[in-house]
Amino acid sequence: MNQKSALALLIAASLASTSAFANTISGRIVDSKGKPLANASLNVAGSASKTVSDENGQFLLTDVPVNQVEVHFSARRYGHSNAQFTVPANGLTDVTLVLQASSIEIIDVTISPLHASIIESSLPISVLAGDKLKMQQATTLGDTLSKQVGVHSTFQGGVASSPIIRGLDGPRVLIMQNGLDAGDASRVGPDHSVATEASTAKQIEVLRGPATLFYGSGAIGGVVNVVDERVPSNSTPRAEWITELQSVDSAKLVAGNMVTGNSDYAVYLDGFWRDSINYRTPGDWQGELDDHSDHDHDEAEHDEAEHDEHSTKRIANTFSTSKGFTLGGSKLLENGFVGIAYGRLERDFGMPGHSHGDEEELTQAEKTQDRVQLQSELYFNDHWIRQFNSRLAFTDYQHAEIENGEVGTVFTNKSQEARFELLHRPWFDWKGGLSLHYKFSDFGAVGEEAFSPASETRTLGLGWMTERHFGPVLLQLGARVEQVRLDAAEVKVVDIELHGDEAEHAGEEHGAEIADFAFAERYNPFSVSAGLVWDFQEGYNVGLSFSHAERAPSAAELLSFGPHLGTRSYEVGALFQLNEDRDGFELNAATQGLERSRNLDLTLRKFHGNVGWVLNAFYNRVDNYYYAGNTGLYAEFAHEGEEPEAEHDHADELPVYLYTTDTVTLHGFEGQVNWQLDEFYHLTVQADYIRARLRSGGELPRTPPLRLMTELAYQGEQFDADFSISRYFKQDNTATLEEVTPGYTMVDASVSYRFNWGQQALVAYVKAQNITDELALVHTSFLRDVTPLPGRNFALGLRGSF
Repeated sequence: MNQKSALALLIAASLASTSAFANTISGRIVDSKGKPLANASLNVAGSASKTVSDENGQFLLTDVPVNQVEVHFSARRYGHSNAQFTVPANGLTDVTLVLQASSIEIIDVTISPLHASIIESSLPISVLAGDKLKMQQATTLGDTLSKQVGVHSTFQGGVASSPIIRGLDGPRVLIMQNGLDAGDASRVGPDHSVATEASTAKQIEVLRGPATLFYGSGAIGGVVNVVDERVPSNSTPRAEWITELQSVDSAKLVAGNMVTGNSDYAVYLDGFWRDSINYRTPGDWQGELDDHSDHDHDEAEHDEAEHDEHSTKRIANTFSTSKGFTLGGSKLLENGFVGIAYGRLERDFGMPGHSHGDEEELTQAEKTQDRVQLQSELYFNDHWIRQFNSRLAFTDYQHAEIENGEVGTVFTNKSQEARFELLHRPWFDWKGGLSLHYKFSDFGAVGEEAFSPASETRTLGLGWMTERHFGPVLLQLGARVEQVRLDAAEVKVVDIELHGDEAEHAGEEHGAEIADFAFAERYNPFSVSAGLVWDFQEGYNVGLSFSHAERAPSAAELLSFGPHLGTRSYEVGALFQLNEDRDGFELNAATQGLERSRNLDLTLRKFHGNVGWVLNAFYNRVDNYYYAGNTGLYAEFAHEGEEPEAEHDHADELPVYLYTTDTVTLHGFEGQVNWQLDEFYHLTVQADYIRARLRSGGELPRTPPLRLMTELAYQGEQFDADFSISRYFKQDNTATLEEVTPGYTMVDASVSYRFNWGQQALVAYVKAQNITDELALVHTSFLRDVTPLPGRNFALGLRGSF
């Protein structure tokens, strides 16, 4: 489907509406004591009707359908509620809506075609938005989300870190931009950065646990959706901007976005620029350092840094420069909107740990992405169809790895994706719909470190989701069937020299090609889920969810055969196996089938009053789980024209990781307690834990440790402040050949001051991170022993909105 035909389809759909929305609901919204609530958000489910209450709590919802409707409403420091109304032809007036106080901030999510929030879903959801998002935004998506309950980071030196959800990452966690795949190469390896930007985002949504029904088998472990307004749904003028400076890496950030327009059209524009040098380590770090000023991308900055007393304790190749912009526009219709956006992203960043032997080289990646996205939401007032949503994206991505000024390996990904959602009117009180989803990815890899071959992946999926209220019980059902085709025209296998610590070399023709063949396979994953949310008492509910989800293996998991220096490993896919003598590889005769997950989630929530909590326990059994295990062998690797070292000290070698399959059980808990101590002080305590064990014995590699976090926040009329302590416990549940990682404690704080300047609302802030300069090694990182977390850092920033 090309861009012109896709746009024509959206326009045709928008003209298909024949019914007008001309009714209103008006009234006021108050708290339990009858006090009017200003700035409360209200929306009518299944329509474009939404509004915000004024300073007297008065509201007016327009363009409401004539029928039974469901109004959702919420306010800051208050809960979320909904009310059912039958709207006559002349509308409703003098409606009073009541909200209870809540210590939990309840935010609706955009990723679900059905209404959902953190308290109304059987599947655990968390949302990072507002001031929290602005204060926690970082260069990478993984680092931005690293304080979210149940979410950890791969931490690739702060330049390419990806989120880990309940111990799962890579091809099991779907990274989305406004409901569609980000279209990058970040699922291939943790050294490939995610092509999204947090500084211009409106909110970031995290679905923990299998979320395959509408999003595909790549979401078997969870979903992260970065939301911005690049295709605006309304033209209300608004803008926000931020600028920030940091000490630990001399980072600089400037970013902003705006929406404007008229009654017929809306226009969106955003842009950002980031720049940082190699970051400073904690004072007692004794590992690898940046000892050469020419390793940095900006010589002027590092000439100055050489005079810094800490300049000898910086991690090489952790610099980063990125910039981008997005331009979008929408045609506003009586029954919704249809729009298009273009975005350009450029990012140059170092590749820490990307070395040969004992010499640390200047290595960096240059990434570019062009993305066109089309989107529409159309609402109908007929007997059958309630809503039609469409999302389409065309993405051209390139990632070039450069060593000492020369391009070594180039990864590309040209992708097309389309999702259409058709939601029906309530049928015997059941609300839901169908989703048709198509995705095509043309992945390319050229160069001596192209560990995964070029491949094409086509996915076609049909999903169904429905829900119904039975009094205080909400029942949610869903299913999805897919067809996934994976093709690789040329899978190359070379003869490599393998040995262990005491073994001799095997093979005599280092680097010689021994196989070259085509691969084609078709998979048919099927997923089904059932969940319920029971409001068993006012302000309390319990959620229960069961799902069976299937996933087709990725090209990297099956076909990899080569050096992956970004993770300091030699990766071999599951299509191969070690021979009997463990001195070479041969084709694996076993069928490489689907990965199958059975997941159970139990959630208890309290969301009214000054004390609230969300407690979750989960159990997940995954059959035929693909993972890269350390074989204990090493592979020689040298650049073209170089000869491997004769001595076997592993200086010019990489540990061999072989993808195999096993049954894995993952279980654990997540909990968050919020206590509004008084009008100004708020206490948050949260914890998460995951245990991941193999049926054959042992633990899954790089499993996150037990974590406990506490934050005390103050919010006054103009001043805000917070102080947090995060304890990461020792991880001694380790895989074979994996070392124990010691625990550590991170102490952070921030202070901000709000004031007005003309029409702008401004916030000046200071952040302090790792105040105690703690040395912290990240167990979930492939580069654990190379890239500790940054040392003590101070940030100074100013942001505004109008």
